[in-house]
Amino acid sequence: MISTHVLDTEQGRPAAGVRVELYRGDELVGSGETDANGRLDIGEISESGDYRLVFHPVSSSFFKRVEIEVSIDDTGPLHLPMLLAPYSCTTYRGS
Repeated sequence: MISTHVLDTEQGRPAAGVRVELYRGDELVGSGETDANGRLDIGEISESGDYRLVFHPVSSSFFKRVEIEVSIDDTGPLHLPMLLAPYSCTTYRGS
C-alpha cells in the first residue's frame, strides 16, 4: 500500500481535497483526493519499480502540480507525506 498525508503549512492544517495520482510508467494505477485529515491511501504496490505521485494542490496559487518520482524496491507499505507552503514543498519517506 502507498499512502500520503498532505499538510498546508501556511494554514497550519491538513490539506483536504488534494487530487493525487499514482503512476507506474505511463499507467495510472491509483488516484483519489485527500480526506478532511489530508490523508489518502492511493493504491497497492504490486511490483518493484519506478512510480510517480502527482499532487494537484487546490489551495496553492503558485503550485499547480507537484510530481515526485520514487524507486520502490519492495512491495511493503510506503507512506510519502507532503508539506505544502506558499512557495515551497517538502516530501519525505514516512512511517
